[in-house]
Amino acid sequence: MLRKDLIQKSPVVQILGSEYLGQGKFGAVVSRAGVGKTQFLVQIAISLLLEGKKIIHISLYDPIDKINVRYKEGYTNLIDSIGYIDPQKAARLWDDIAPCKFGITCHENTFSPKNIRDYLVSLKKNSLEMPAMIVVDGLDFDRDCSVVLDRLSELGSEFSLAIWFSMKSHREQPFTDKGFPVQLDRVQGRFDKAVYLQPKEDKIEVVILKDGIKVNERHLIEPATMMLA
Repeated sequence: MLRKDLIQKSPVVQILGSEYLGQGKFGAVVSRAGVGKTQFLVQIAISLLLEGKKIIHISLYDPIDKINVRYKEGYTNLIDSIGYIDPQKAARLWDDIAPCKFGITCHENTFSPKNIRDYLVSLKKNSLEMPAMIVVDGLDFDRDCSVVLDRLSELGSEFSLAIWFSMKSHREQPFTDKGFPVQLDRVQGRFDKAVYLQPKEDKIEVVILKDGIKVNERHLIEPATMMLA
């Protein structure tokens, strides 16, 4: 019951829908630095963990211990959002889902889709449960990422993975004529889902840029917790 309650309360499930987050497609969370891309990605990952699925979180700048802290904070914020929960019950659920997250830290120069594929192949050969999603946090979309994206797209198709990226935009750059940040516009044909986070007074506004009939929907979330305002 607690899992179900948390999934229903999840801000990303309420904004995007749970049925869409784990599909084997590309998704992007776009914003300028410091607005909340990583925290939003963590909530996406937690929603899958609560469904009993496994995820891989690859960070190109955060160490593993910081990744783990972000997940624990994200889980705690979700617990707090639904009112009083028996602390022991909340702790047991965390102990159940936390091992389903595998964190990897690497530098962009050493980030390799081939290494990811080798890891996935090893899981499959050993009949271990495959992840449902990979988070790639920190890829520089100001550079040409086409080769990396093509390789990751092949991985997504081969292993039925959803792959979500953080994508840093810049304050001084206007949107393109298509209504996208420059970084997304260059690769938007590869992405099925994209949300844009922007400060709005004391809140963060989530604007859906790509997601079928949900395009242009706007939602407000709290900066401290990433919960719906």
